[in-house]
Amino acid sequence: MNSNHRTKWIGVTGTTLMVIALLVVAPRSASAQSQEGQKETPNLQELKEKLLQLEQTIQELKGQINAAEQSQKTSGALINLTPITVGSENSKNRSQKTSGRPIEEVNPVLVSSKSTDSSIERIPEESTPKPPQTTNLERSMEIYGFVMLDMGYDFKTNNPDWFDVVRPTMLPSFNGDFAPNGKLFSGVRPTRFGTKAAIPTGFGELKTLFEWELFGTGPDAGQTTFRLRHAYGELGQVGAGQYWSPFMDIDIFPNIIEYWGPNGMVINRNVQVRWMPIKGDSRVTIALERPGASADQGVYSDRIELVGVNTQFQWPDLTWEARLGRQWGYVELAGIFKQIKWVDTSLDEFDLSGSAFGWGLNFSSKVKFGKKSVGKFQVAYGEGIENYMNDAPVDIGIQNNFQNPISPIKGVALPVLGIVAFLDHNWNDRLSTAIGYSMLDIQNSDGQSPSAFHQGSYAITNLLWTPVENFMMGGEFQFGRRLNFSDGFNVNDYRIQFSFKYNFSRIFKF
Repeated sequence: MNSNHRTKWIGVTGTTLMVIALLVVAPRSASAQSQEGQKETPNLQELKEKLLQLEQTIQELKGQINAAEQSQKTSGALINLTPITVGSENSKNRSQKTSGRPIEEVNPVLVSSKSTDSSIERIPEESTPKPPQTTNLERSMEIYGFVMLDMGYDFKTNNPDWFDVVRPTMLPSFNGDFAPNGKLFSGVRPTRFGTKAAIPTGFGELKTLFEWELFGTGPDAGQTTFRLRHAYGELGQVGAGQYWSPFMDIDIFPNIIEYWGPNGMVINRNVQVRWMPIKGDSRVTIALERPGASADQGVYSDRIELVGVNTQFQWPDLTWEARLGRQWGYVELAGIFKQIKWVDTSLDEFDLSGSAFGWGLNFSSKVKFGKKSVGKFQVAYGEGIENYMNDAPVDIGIQNNFQNPISPIKGVALPVLGIVAFLDHNWNDRLSTAIGYSMLDIQNSDGQSPSAFHQGSYAITNLLWTPVENFMMGGEFQFGRRLNFSDGFNVNDYRIQFSFKYNFSRIFKF
């Protein structure tokens, strides 16, 4: 076979073999590709599922980023965030690969709050430390008060400096005193004006109270003039200023129009510093108050030896109260301890210096009788506490001590008893009545004058009408009685009073 034929045969044979090989291999390749396609299809589905998971995770991360940005309040504080894991196996692999790298690279969601990284994730609520609670209280100030006219007729008489009130101590102490009987009285002295303020602070609410009226007392007795009632501030558990003494209970003051009130009631606005560890319906208060007392020199009042005797107060009065509140009302027990001291500065043979310890207990209660009636009660007893009583003359009386030539007389704290019992009743939304009785009794010392005040009684009943909001008018029958120490003199007083009262109040918030 020559070379040309041999070459042609090899070409034909090669081509034939290639065709045969393609025919044999092609079905196999098709089959293999089909099988590989069947194997790749599940892998693609898994990738799609993971993609969906990643998209959901991204949405969750975006929501948590927004929440985290809103909750960041403290600049520079570190926020511990827990990453969401997608595919536990992949997470394990990433942790192994990134071991030893900085924490920001290992877990980029542990960042400072100063970071602007938008991938910050919010801490789960159960592990988030809660910030301190802040109050939503607003600054506020209230201006309030009332204008009040009292007009009445006194069928008897009393001290003209106290013409418009019932004070048994100011009734005549002998026949013809403050004569004549029968007089009309009128005035606007109970008119009152006040301001209250409340300011929220980091230590609680700061409260202030400033209140005055037109009822003159002391050197201004009988006059229509400015008189301070309250100048007081309170922050948290501490209060300071001029305010109601803890020894008294202002809540038992009855719903009456007579200004002065029950003579046997403990009532005193005093300068003080107070601590209130428990506040609310049940409360505890302890205070240090400005001391004070007065003395009756009695039958020795004209003796020159007493001119140089002066009082000396070295310690504040200690007062306290403890109240237990319930739905039916409350019960309260209050107390006082005080020192009264006097020094004889005269250069003579006598030494009239001395001191006395004053003390007292005051039990009071307000009890609801149904929905329309409230009973108000008080019993107080002590020695040398007359300056805390509503209508009592002196704390210290003279007692004879003739067996001692250097100190032939001495001062003693006078025991005193005060009681109050009143009932306030609402007939309906517009009509109300108060009725009750009060008494004050002093155990006099033997050096007091026979005409010294010994016992006083006080009784009232009324009918009050409130036709519209902030306006009240009504009439009241008033009774007072005075009994002297040892001369047998006593006197009664009868009055009728009508009053008109206009309230106002405005609250400003800022």
